Amino acid sequence: MEFKPDTAPVGGSLLISALLAMLPLIVVFVALGVAKMKAHWSCLLGAAVAMVIAVLAFKMPVGMTVASFTEGAAFGIFPITWIVLCAIFLFELTVASGHHADLMRAFNVISNDPRALGILIAFSFCALLEALAGFGAPVAIVGVMLVAIGLKPMKAALTVLVGNTFAVPFGAIATPVITGAAITSIPAQELGMYITRQTAVMAWVVPILLLIIMDGAKGVKELWPLALVVGITYSIATWVSAAYISTELTNMVAALVSLAFGVLMLRFWQPKGVTEAIARMTGKEAAATAKDNEDVPVTFKSVAWALFPYILVIVVFAVTQMIPVVKKALAATNIKIHWPGLWSGDTNLVLTAEGKATSSALYTFTWLSSPGTLLLLTAILLSICYGMKPAQVWKVFSTQVYKLRWTFVTIGSVLGLAYVMNFSGQTLTIGYWIAGAGAVFAFLCPILGWIGTAVTGSGTSATALFASLQQTAASQIGVDPSLLVGASTVGGAVGKMISPQTLAIAATAVEGKESDMLRKSLPWSIGLLVILCIIVGLESTSVLGWLLPA
Repeated sequence: MEFKPDTAPVGGSLLISALLAMLPLIVVFVALGVAKMKAHWSCLLGAAVAMVIAVLAFKMPVGMTVASFTEGAAFGIFPITWIVLCAIFLFELTVASGHHADLMRAFNVISNDPRALGILIAFSFCALLEALAGFGAPVAIVGVMLVAIGLKPMKAALTVLVGNTFAVPFGAIATPVITGAAITSIPAQELGMYITRQTAVMAWVVPILLLIIMDGAKGVKELWPLALVVGITYSIATWVSAAYISTELTNMVAALVSLAFGVLMLRFWQPKGVTEAIARMTGKEAAATAKDNEDVPVTFKSVAWALFPYILVIVVFAVTQMIPVVKKALAATNIKIHWPGLWSGDTNLVLTAEGKATSSALYTFTWLSSPGTLLLLTAILLSICYGMKPAQVWKVFSTQVYKLRWTFVTIGSVLGLAYVMNFSGQTLTIGYWIAGAGAVFAFLCPILGWIGTAVTGSGTSATALFASLQQTAASQIGVDPSLLVGASTVGGAVGKMISPQTLAIAATAVEGKESDMLRKSLPWSIGLLVILCIIVGLESTSVLGWLLPA
């Protein structure tokens, strides 16, 4: 029997139905933020509530409700967590091989100004790590690196939290974008292009903000040329990569381009006031810092090997995504599955409110073409080039599987929750109700993503929760759905710096207190959110609408 969702199933009232549909999200947020439950238990509880509401209030058959959850969970495990696992595995291979340490030493040779290094590490290099690992790993790694170059722990934490902001939407090989595209059926490249129309407009100013955090107005006065070069080249590369190269490689390309331009500039230009800045920020004399940098030699070969993994990833993805024959051959291996319980033979049983079959009920197993599999291939090639033993490689991989075991449960359950809410009509009902705000909603939509990531700690999870809702609301108010879905993802990126999970990771890395970090990072997060809301609102009108893809 086919199921067509009703947007006002409770007494014909859209308001009451929407409030009831919000209950699963409220349960997740309260469980995480108030009850301090673990993320996986909070999301599982929210999913259970969503399933009960789907059956009792939205009249979805029990079997179909369970099938909706299992398909969402399956998508969460593959390809989403598969991408995360392989991305982190690749990075951990560089650590285990010792080449990541070479890269750290190379940074110390580039400049003895901690402010210049802070920009390159917290902005460009952090984006590079976010491209591969994501899910908090860059915050931990870069936080330690910033303390190592002399920043005080609290400043180091705030610097990395703000610096990592606009890399989040394309983190872990664009996992949030891929998730949003899968849920809404918007092509990933199109969604990525819309997202860069917001991140590129804002990201160029982030290095300036980092200077303010690290050294106040004096830092801006003495290093603004470097900040602008790094920020502008990052924004341009982000825009170009998403539009013409690869959605998955957007972060990596932008990070490498901005890093290269920053390093090149420091070869021909050095900021003033370095000695005073070192003494003011680190308590060390410049001579002592220089001596520290001379202790370990850095060669071109060691730096090349340290950068090799990132170059290899770009090559692999460029070949598989930009050569039509290869891309088509990989896509031909995809296995399309009529998800049990959602199909009757070749008949899709899940309909939209308009009575059309939903494409999301068809699960595609991208076992070979998945970015995760391509990352695994890259990791295997990397281990061979590094001369690592199979036992060592397996140890790194198995260790990451164990560390991420609860992350798998969290992502699987939140995707299951999203699928239940989407298929049963709960998300649709919330979207119709919010759409009552009219055109004003375009200005407010990033707030949903901001709240979602602030509570769940994951841009991917927030995208999974709200992508369909944003799409529905956009359709109701006559705004391009890609704009609002993308805005929600970017809003989530801005909210990540105040997420309890992210703060906990940063606190562990720099030995600080989460409460102090929250107090210091909250104003920055709110400020960026307000600017984002204005930009998105204006992009929904003719004022800035020309920025959007044609």
